[in-house]
Amino acid sequence: MRRAVIAGTGSALPRRQVTNAQLAETVDTSDEWIVERTGIRMRYIAGEGETTSSLATDAARRAIESAGIEPSAIDLIILATATPDQTFPASATIVQTALGIDDCVSFDVQAVCSGFLYALSVADSMIKSGAARHALVIGAETFSRILDWEDRTTCVLFGDGAGAVVLRGEDS
Repeated sequence: MRRAVIAGTGSALPRRQVTNAQLAETVDTSDEWIVERTGIRMRYIAGEGETTSSLATDAARRAIESAGIEPSAIDLIILATATPDQTFPASATIVQTALGIDDCVSFDVQAVCSGFLYALSVADSMIKSGAARHALVIGAETFSRILDWEDRTTCVLFGDGAGAVVLRGEDS
């Protein structure tokens, strides 16, 4: 029986950090209020030139390196995001191009908080069926671009970043 196993992991964060104290300068909140309710002390926010696909690509490169394979071994890319660079083409295809992978199925999954789990489930199914040998599953968001920075109930919760795993098929 075929199963999917995690062969490598990677992550990427924007350069800019925003602390609770910095948020308190622009919205009615405080470090204490945020930490007491969420445990969050700071978040990363994408800057100029940092996009969902660029963060996803950086995380993907690290995951591929961690797996000890060449990018060309990837035959499936699923990017879970609610904040794609644009509607079309899919951000996953932008990652595919940036990684230099010529022959690969790639698409986005938009299911917000549960998106990465759906993407992982689809990749697992495709590996088990034999439709893919190495799958790259990425979760990446740039929520900072769509947040209402005056609403303290939501702007304190979100940051930007990406995480990726390489799954490979293995006989059990």
